[in-house]
Amino acid sequence: MGATRNRLDAGRWHFQHGPIDIVIGADGDPAALAAALAAAWQRFETVLDELVADLPLLRQPVGEACPLRGVVARRMWQACAPYRSGFITPMAAVAGAVAQELIACYEGQGISRAWVNNGGDIALHLAPGNALRIGVFGDLSRFDPFAAPARLTTDASFSVGAELPVRGVATSGWQGRSFSLGIADSVTVLARTAAEADAAATVIANAVDIDDARIERRPACEMKDDSDLGELLVTVDVPPLAPAAIQRALAAGRERARELLMLGHIQTAMLLCQGWFVSVDDATPRKLTPAVAGTVAASALA
Repeated sequence: MGATRNRLDAGRWHFQHGPIDIVIGADGDPAALAAALAAAWQRFETVLDELVADLPLLRQPVGEACPLRGVVARRMWQACAPYRSGFITPMAAVAGAVAQELIACYEGQGISRAWVNNGGDIALHLAPGNALRIGVFGDLSRFDPFAAPARLTTDASFSVGAELPVRGVATSGWQGRSFSLGIADSVTVLARTAAEADAAATVIANAVDIDDARIERRPACEMKDDSDLGELLVTVDVPPLAPAAIQRALAAGRERARELLMLGHIQTAMLLCQGWFVSVDDATPRKLTPAVAGTVAASALA
């Protein structure tokens, strides 16, 4: 089946093609918005076929040289290359890289701000003086896709302004669309680009982990026969854990996030697990409340 699109409201469109499911929103001059939408749709129609052409190589671990041909595929590889000392494939950055490809269509004159949300991995365009508020929903087990918008409450929110070096936001965790090696409910990363944020969120979420025999893990290939993770054990169930265990897992993830921050790969990161929260700037994990999460998120972007 080919690509489809539907208008959601005055400012948002839904694009879908196979596994790619995107919501695009934008503000600006009507003529500029119409031109950007046409360009984004034309590009979107070609993206999946290009990725499929490179798919066998995209499922291979990142090596010393990039063997990929497609523009989006090469962007995926480049975003994951800093982590090739461990096991990572370019697929760790696929959602962010696709979002980043489409946001380029909105970066022209006349568009004040735009966002491409690919399943929670978001690419941003912000003209000078503009900002976008983003919510963090930490525990997917509480998410009701059929709830009225007024009943959906986020665990935290933050504002990204044009003056900040952030144009990508991505989230990873064991309950998300992709597999994780760790136990984080969510790890939200802000970075220069959506592809970089996507790769980093995957790496940090994998690091939020502890040894506990009650945590259920299975080979990725048993969960999905064509998984790029092969026989690596991925998390499929996490029982309620003691606060001390949760704090140890979050501390391990924070340590990895601090490394990436020092290397310049991310701007900040927010890690959530079973009602506990930590950011790269926290000394220790804290019990999550909207006030705590919102304060930490805002200070991390100051």
